[in-house]
Amino acid sequence: MASKKARKPRRKAATKAKKPAKPIQLYYWPTPNGHKISIMLEELGIPYEVHPVDIGKGEQFAPAFLKISPNNRMPAIVDPDGPGGRPISVFESGAILQYLGRKFGKFYPQAERARVQVEEWLFWQVGGLGPMTGQANHFNNYAPEKIPYAKKRYNDEVHRLLGVMNTRLSTRKYLAGSYSIADMACWSWVLSAGKHVPLVEFPNVLAWRDRVGARPAVRRGKALAAEMRRPITDEERKHLFGQRAR
Repeated sequence: MASKKARKPRRKAATKAKKPAKPIQLYYWPTPNGHKISIMLEELGIPYEVHPVDIGKGEQFAPAFLKISPNNRMPAIVDPDGPGGRPISVFESGAILQYLGRKFGKFYPQAERARVQVEEWLFWQVGGLGPMTGQANHFNNYAPEKIPYAKKRYNDEVHRLLGVMNTRLSTRKYLAGSYSIADMACWSWVLSAGKHVPLVEFPNVLAWRDRVGARPAVRRGKALAAEMRRPITDEERKHLFGQRAR
C-alpha cells in the first residue's frame, strides 16, 4: 500500500486589516433636539466628533453650516463613510435617527410592521410633542408679553400629548414595544414638558422616563456639553426668535 503523503497546512489567505471607522461629525448644541442624536450615537457606541453650534451666538447661520443644514438648525451630521464610501450630510433630527438606524442596524427594526410603529411615534414627536412643548416653553419663559391665551393653548396641548403617551405606555415598556429611536426622540422632550405640565398626572410616562433615563448611554448623551448651556441674553434673543427669510 502506497504511503500517504503528509499534507502541508494551507496558508490562510492574507486578509486586509479593516480600516478603523471614521468618526461621525456631529453638529450639536445641548437642547432636546440635540440630545436625540447624542443619545443615539452613545447607544450605538461608534466614534463621533462634536462640533458645537452655539445657537445663542447665531453660529447656525454660518455659511459653512448652511451647506450642511439648509434650515439653519442643529443637529446635523456628516458621515465621512456614507453610501458608496462617499461623505453624506444629514439634517433634521428624525432623518438623522433613521439614517443611523438603517446604517448600523440597531434601534430601528427591519420588519415592516415593527418599523411602522417606530416611525409612527418618531413622527408623533417630530410633529407634535417637540413643537408644542417648544411653544409652551417660549410663551411661558421667553415671550416679552405675557399672553394667557397662548400659555393655556400650548400647555393644554402638551398635557393632551402626554395623555396620549401615557395611554400608549400602559400596555408596554417602550413606545414601539422594544426600545428604539422613537424613545430616544421623545425622552428629552418629556423632560422639557415636565417643566410646564406636572408629570405626576401621567404615571406610565414617569415610569418610562425613569426607565429610559437609567440607561448609561442616555445619561452620557444628555450630559454631552451640558456645561455650555446658559441663560440667554437680550442679544441672543435676536438670533433665537423673530427670524425671517434672508
